[in-house]
Amino acid sequence: MTAARAVVFGYHDVGVRCLQTLLSGGVEVPLVVTVRDDPTETQWFGSVAATAAEFGIEAVMPPDANSPQLQQRLAELQPDFIFSFYYRSMLSTSLLSTARYGALNMHGSLLPRYRGRAPVNWAILHGERETGATLHYMVERADAGDIVDQLAVPILQNDDARCVFAKVTVAAETILARSLPGLIAGSAPRHPQIIEPGQYFGRRRPEDGRIDWTWSAEQIHNLVRAVAPPFPSAYADVGDQRWFIHKTRVVPATAEPRAQAQLLSVDGQCYVECCDGSVLHLLQVASRDGPLILRGLAAALAKHPRML
Repeated sequence: MTAARAVVFGYHDVGVRCLQTLLSGGVEVPLVVTVRDDPTETQWFGSVAATAAEFGIEAVMPPDANSPQLQQRLAELQPDFIFSFYYRSMLSTSLLSTARYGALNMHGSLLPRYRGRAPVNWAILHGERETGATLHYMVERADAGDIVDQLAVPILQNDDARCVFAKVTVAAETILARSLPGLIAGSAPRHPQIIEPGQYFGRRRPEDGRIDWTWSAEQIHNLVRAVAPPFPSAYADVGDQRWFIHKTRVVPATAEPRAQAQLLSVDGQCYVECCDGSVLHLLQVASRDGPLILRGLAAALAKHPRML
C-alpha cells in the first residue's frame, strides 16, 4: 500500500515533535513550510527547519504562506493531508483544498476553549487547572473545525508557561500518534465544535505583562507564571526602578485589607501584602541591571516597608 503523503506547516517544539511523529508513522513528507526565527524573540524551542534537514526533507520559509506559487506547488505534490503544527499564519481555504483527505491543525488548548493565539499563556493567566492539545480540521474560521481528538494535561499551582507548554507538546505528540491510523484509513472521528462568544483570544504583547498592585496575590501570581522567562516577564515600576518579576508563590498567610499593596520583609524574605489581604512571596526579581539580591532588599525593607 502506498504511504500517505502530507505537507507540514510547522514551527516550535510542537512542530518538531509532530513532524517526527508523522515520519515515525510512515507518512511521506515531501515538503515542510516553516517561518524564519524572530531575532527579537528568545529561541528556547526546537527548530522545524533543522529537523527537516536532518531527515533530508525540503523546507521553505515563504513570506506569504498563501501565495499562488506555494498553492501551485502543493497542487503539484497532491498531498493526502496538510498538517499545521504551531505554524504562525492562517492558511487560506484554497490552499487547504489542495489536500485530498483534509487539512488538520494541532492547537494548544482543549477546544473550543482558548481558540486563537497564546492559548497556554491565556489559560495560566485565567487560573485554569488544566489545558491540553486538540487535533482538528481546519476551516476558514480560526480553530473552529471538527475535532478529531484531544488530550488534557494538568496545570499545577506553580507551573509556568514553559512547563505547561512542555506538557502540551507531549499531549500533541500522543494525540497525533494515536489518530494517524484512523486518519489514513478514513475512519477517524469528527466532532463538530460548539463555538460560543468569549472563547477566542488574541496575541499577547510585552506591555500586557504590567502588574496591577490592586490585584489579589493569586491574580499577580498567575500573570507572573503566564509570562515568566523565556516570555517577556511580568513587570512593575517600583520607585525609580522597573522590576521584572520572574517567580512568586501565593502563601497561606493573610493580612489586613489595605488601600495600597505593601512590600515588606519577614524572616529575611520579601513579601507583598496585597490590597485584599492575600500575600505574595517574591522569589526571583530582576531590574534592567540584572537580578536583585532579595536578601539584601529584605534587610532594607525590615526597617522601611514600601508602599506599592
